[in-house]
Amino acid sequence: MQIQRQNLYTKVIELLNQARQNVTQTINNAMATAYFEIGRMIIEEEQQGKERAEYGKQILNELSERLVVELGKGFSKRNLEQMRQFYLTYSIAQTVSAQFKLTWSHYLKLMRIKDLNERNFYEIEALKNNWSLRELQRQYDSALYTRLTLSKNKKEILSRCM
Repeated sequence: MQIQRQNLYTKVIELLNQARQNVTQTINNAMATAYFEIGRMIIEEEQQGKERAEYGKQILNELSERLVVELGKGFSKRNLEQMRQFYLTYSIAQTVSAQFKLTWSHYLKLMRIKDLNERNFYEIEALKNNWSLRELQRQYDSALYTRLTLSKNKKEILSRCM
């Protein structure tokens, strides 16, 4: 009887943990998609004026002030600039229907990688290997992409890193 209860307990725990993971993934996806769309909306609004740079700064300041009052500090001018950059960075490679599967913090790190192939590599590996932000940073700092592109034995390097 005790063994059956332990089996039931284990199955329930596994189910709940999977459900929590699914909820977290859904939230990450929804927030990244929302930030992408906010970036798109900012860009579209900026492009309506002839003096884009001046007008754009004014838009971000005003939008930030209003959103901070309504929603809190997560909508500072700097955060809105990052959402704008997120759209500019990922609108080329992504479609709106594409799913953003990493956290916003992952994308903030990835956007700093200028080389498109390198950025794509780290994004794919972070997703495939379920890297935390700290692990993504560690792999980037260890120049995993560079080592792999220069190596003749890619499997060995990957096995030591994963």
